[in-house]
Amino acid sequence: MKLFDAHLHIIDPRFALQPNNGYLPDPFTCADYHARMKNYDLCGGAVVSASFQGNDQNYLLDALQVLGPSFVGVTQLADTATDDEIMRLNTAGVRAIRFDFKRGVFQNLSNLEAMALRVYELCGWHAEFYVEAIHLNELYNTLIRLPAISIDHLGLTKVGFESLLKLVDKGAKVKASGFGRVDFNVNNALKQIFSINPQALMFATDLPSTRAQRIYCDDDFNLVLNAFSNDMAQNILYNNAVEFYNVTNLSTT
Repeated sequence: MKLFDAHLHIIDPRFALQPNNGYLPDPFTCADYHARMKNYDLCGGAVVSASFQGNDQNYLLDALQVLGPSFVGVTQLADTATDDEIMRLNTAGVRAIRFDFKRGVFQNLSNLEAMALRVYELCGWHAEFYVEAIHLNELYNTLIRLPAISIDHLGLTKVGFESLLKLVDKGAKVKASGFGRVDFNVNNALKQIFSINPQALMFATDLPSTRAQRIYCDDDFNLVLNAFSNDMAQNILYNNAVEFYNVTNLSTT
């Protein structure tokens, strides 16, 4: 079954990293990623900037060039980034901006809203949020004002999951990823989200699963196959993300 991996990280030692709470990950290059995914019908994916990569774009631009046009980027940006810089990133394949609350990278809500609206108006980028569901209620009024959003890793926490479901009902997408990071039953969560909006879920490996209690395994992929019909699963594994990221250059890698 075709897969568009909606959330992965590339960690290339040629590019400097910024320790986050003292943490630095091991390398995970484009070659490492392809080797891990060799048994999948991989048709593309989204390379996501992590806390330890800060606002550096060089690693991301290199990864997108190596992986090819069926892969897109999700970047972190300083609010001082110019329109020209954002447009150049868009030309290179970046399709979203990420706000990281989980690792304490981003806190200013007024700047968040202004930046999310700015990149959407410039390039049509959506905004992605690494945030525990327990905090979604306090963010809710800000998030529903944004034109397009997604939430990483099923929202991570059982507490606040109802707030995630409210956002799904308002059109938010949810990364079906990081199953080894959450504190609830993944199968039940997937079915609850799907019942509200069948287009909401976007499967991802979250490789290389930095700082996760359990790293990604093939059983995570199989869980989706077993929980849904083939047509439903193909939407979760491929179609929903391809449409959301507006990817047109797709090919089996």
